[in-house]
Amino acid sequence: MSKNRYPRLLGLLPLLGTLLLGGCNMTLLDPKGQVGLDERNLIITATLLMLLVVVPVIVMTFLFAWKYRASNTNATYTPKWNHSTKIEIAVWTIPVLIIIALGYITYKSTHALDPYKPLESDVKPVTIEVVALDWKWLFIYPEQGIATVNKIVFPAHTPINFKITSDAVMNSFFIPALGGQIYAMAGMQTKLHLIANENAEMDGISANYSGAGFTGMKFKAIATSQEDFDAWVSEVKKAPKQLEQAEYAALAKQSQNNPVELYSSVTPNLFQIIVDKYEGMKPGPKVKHEKKEKEVAATQGMDMNSHSAAGAEE
Repeated sequence: MSKNRYPRLLGLLPLLGTLLLGGCNMTLLDPKGQVGLDERNLIITATLLMLLVVVPVIVMTFLFAWKYRASNTNATYTPKWNHSTKIEIAVWTIPVLIIIALGYITYKSTHALDPYKPLESDVKPVTIEVVALDWKWLFIYPEQGIATVNKIVFPAHTPINFKITSDAVMNSFFIPALGGQIYAMAGMQTKLHLIANENAEMDGISANYSGAGFTGMKFKAIATSQEDFDAWVSEVKKAPKQLEQAEYAALAKQSQNNPVELYSSVTPNLFQIIVDKYEGMKPGPKVKHEKKEKEVAATQGMDMNSHSAAGAEE
C-alpha cells in the first residue's frame, strides 16, 4: 500500500499546479502598450539572467547527490579537500558579471520608464485627471469638459497623461495591460504617462488595499480609434448628469461596486480643488501659491497708494 502512495501523489502534481495557476492571468506578459512591453522585456531579461545561476545550481545539486551517493563506490572520496582555484573563479566571476549586467539594465530602464517622463510622440496627448474615492474611480477629462466613474476611453497610439490624486485613503492606480502603477494620495498629485499600441478593452484596478470595498474598486480602460473616441465624447456630452459640487459631495461618500456613470459637464478645476482641500492638513510650512501672492501684493500696493494720496491731500 505504501509503495503505491507516492507515485499517486506525484501524478497529482500537474493537477495541483494547474489549480494554483487557475486564478492567474498573463496580462503582464501580454501588454497592449509600449510601456507595458518595455516592462515585460525587463522582467524576462532579469529572470533569464538570474536563471544563469539558478539552473546550474539546481542541476549540480542533483548531479552531486547522485554521484556521491553512499552506494556509488567508484566516487573519489577526498575528505581533506578544501580549495579549487577554478571553482573560486567560477563562483565569483559569473555572479559579479550578472550583477553588473542587472545594474546597468536597472539604471537604464529606471530612467527610461520614469512614470513622470512624458512619452515621445507626434500626436497630441490626452489628459485624464484621476481621483481615487471610497471605493470607485473618478475620471475627469479637462479638455473635453466631461467626467466618468469606473470607465475611461482614449484613442490608441496617443499618449495619455494621467494626473492622479485621492479624496480618500491612499490607493494605487494600475492598468496592468498598459504597464506602470503609481500611488494616489490625498493632497498630492502624482503623474503617469501611458500609451496603447492597439485597440483593446482592459481592466484597471487599485493595487493598494483601501478598506471594505477594495475588491470592487475596478474600472474599464478602453483604447479605440480617434473617430470612435470623438463619438464617445459626443455621447457623454449628452448624458443627463452634471458633476457639480453637490453631485460630487454625494459621489465622494463611501459606496461599493459602483456602476459606470457619465457626466456631461464638470465643475471647473474640480481636480485642483480636491487637491487643495487637504493643504492645511499637511505637516510643515504651507504651500505658497504664486497667483495668490501676486493678488495680495497688488492689493497691498493699492492700499499704500491710497494712503499716500490721502496724506498728500491733508
